[in-house]
Amino acid sequence: MILQIVLLVAGLLLLVKGADWLVDGASVLAKKRNISDLAIGLTIVAFGTSAPELVVNVIAASGNYPDIVFGNIIGSNNFNLFVILGLSGLIIPLSVQSSTVWKEIPYSLLAAIVIFFLANNYLVDDTRELSQIDAIILLVLFAAFLYYVATQLKTEEGLETIEVKDYSQLKIWTLILIGLGGLILGGKLVVDNAVSMAQSLGVSEKIIGLTIVAAGTSLPELATSVVAAYRKNTDIAIGNIIGSNIFNIFLILGVSGLVRPLEFNPSFNTDIYILMGGTIFLFFAMFTGKRKKLDRWEAFILLATYLLYTGYLVGMES
Repeated sequence: MILQIVLLVAGLLLLVKGADWLVDGASVLAKKRNISDLAIGLTIVAFGTSAPELVVNVIAASGNYPDIVFGNIIGSNNFNLFVILGLSGLIIPLSVQSSTVWKEIPYSLLAAIVIFFLANNYLVDDTRELSQIDAIILLVLFAAFLYYVATQLKTEEGLETIEVKDYSQLKIWTLILIGLGGLILGGKLVVDNAVSMAQSLGVSEKIIGLTIVAAGTSLPELATSVVAAYRKNTDIAIGNIIGSNIFNIFLILGVSGLVRPLEFNPSFNTDIYILMGGTIFLFFAMFTGKRKKLDRWEAFILLATYLLYTGYLVGMES
């Protein structure tokens, strides 16, 4: 068991560092080829924080571990919403742009609703499965979101340029290759040892996916949002989380579903309800207290809700 824990932690560290190295090298390569800051931000940088979830899910889908696939994404989204926003909001009340309130938060709620209906197949039959057709629907919705973000950024004034270092071609490709290798090896270590831990502890893969794997793959989002909140860059703190939750469902579950049809465990519905409820709470929090701001007491409610629900989940398994 100790060895499994060590290997799982090593896998998570490789995932985080691998994503960091890959983004670093790819950003410099793109800049050298005169690709715009907007394109780099929308693709390479945005992919970077979601890379751990993507790699873990592709490996889990290939190995036919659907509970790890759904647990990782739904658990990551809940961790992002309740823990990372909760912690960030306790550091400083998070002010939000109008577009985030009226468009991005509702779009993240739409993502949760869409996966609920697609996975349960309420509109087709009683087979609970994310099919490859469902996966294509998710990817189309992701493309629509990407188009919205691109048009939104083009209309914003004072858009920050992305600072990249000046590396040699050798260092660029070394970073990219080591980053990819770290992601693949880290993802394999996480999936294999998460499944082994579940079997050794006698708990379900679902619980391991929802808690340990989900929290571990959310480390890039945690670091980004907490540091942004500490530096009072509140738009980045909250925008990073909402964007990541949309990416996770539409892009990562979409890609996972293309690998193979994924059987859906209906017990995940409760976790999706929690995700929907938290997203709705966040939306209405924008209109209580100071408008367009997540106040500290609201952030505390988010964090406390996650801790109580996770304690309930673990208690149910024991």
